[in-house]
Amino acid sequence: MKCPFLKPNSKIGVFSPSSYVERDDIDTAKALMEKRGVEVFIHPQTFARNNQSAGTHHEKIDALHSLYSDSSIDVIWAAGGGNRALHIVDYLDYDLIRASAKPMIGFSDVTALLNAISVKSGVANIHGPVFKNLSKFREIDSLFSDSYAMPFKGSTIINGGSANGVLYGGNLSVFQYLPETLGMDFLDGALLFLEDCNEELSRIDRMFLHLKRTGVLERLNGLILGEFTDLADSARPFGFTLEDIVREHADGLDIPIVMQTPFGHGKNLLPLPVGLMGKMDKNGIRIDTDVE
Repeated sequence: MKCPFLKPNSKIGVFSPSSYVERDDIDTAKALMEKRGVEVFIHPQTFARNNQSAGTHHEKIDALHSLYSDSSIDVIWAAGGGNRALHIVDYLDYDLIRASAKPMIGFSDVTALLNAISVKSGVANIHGPVFKNLSKFREIDSLFSDSYAMPFKGSTIINGGSANGVLYGGNLSVFQYLPETLGMDFLDGALLFLEDCNEELSRIDRMFLHLKRTGVLERLNGLILGEFTDLADSARPFGFTLEDIVREHADGLDIPIVMQTPFGHGKNLLPLPVGLMGKMDKNGIRIDTDVE
C-alpha cells in the first residue's frame, strides 16, 4: 500500500459526500490548486442540494463511482464535511475502489469514507483538509511531501512509550460508529487518532466510554488525540476536563497515549494517512512514504 500523498501534476476529482457547499469556496480552492500545477475536475454533483445534504445518496454514490472509474483522475477530494457521509458506506463498490487504488482526501464527516474505504478495499487515504477550506489551510506543502512526520511538540503525554501500527481514525463523533459497522479486526494493533469540535464534554465522555465498553481501546497499540475545539459545558457543570475523561477511560491501558497533537477543526490540521503503517513515540508520528 503506497503512501497517498499528492504528487506534482496530479489530477484531482472533487465531489460532495456530506453537506452542500458554496460554489465560491470551491472556485477559490480550484484556482489555488491550479496555480500549483494541479488539474482539477469538479464533478457536477458537488453543487447538488437536498435539504442540508449535497444531493441524494444515489447522486453521491454515482459521483464517487464515476471518479473512481475515470482513469484520468489520480486523487479524489471531498468538497466539504458536515453530515450524512456515513449513509453511503454500505453501498460503495469496494471492488471498483480497490482496482482504481485512488486515495481520497478529507476529514470531519468524511471520516466515515476514509476508514471504510481503507478497511474494505485496502486503499490508503488522507485525513486532511476538505477542498472548500484550502484557502484557509496553512499546510498545503505537507500534502506534496515525499516524507512525513507529525511532531508532538507542546503535546500532553498521558502514557509514554513507542508503538507501531496502521493508522486509522478521524472525527470521534463519526468514528465511534465505525468499529461495529466495519468489524473490529481492523483495529487490532492500530494507532488510533481522534479529534472533535463543538461537543458537550458529557457527550465526549459517553463516546470514550462506548469505545471502552465495545473493546476498541483494548485492541490498540497507541492512541493519538488531536485538537478538541470549542467543547461546551452548557448545562449543570460537568466538571470533568477532557484530560480527566481520557485518563479515566484509558486507565489500565499499557499503550502510548498523547493529547493536544496538531490536527483537528482548530488552527492546526497536519495531514495523516488512513490505512498506512506508522510509528509513534514521545516526539511524534513518522510515516515512511516509500513503504508499500
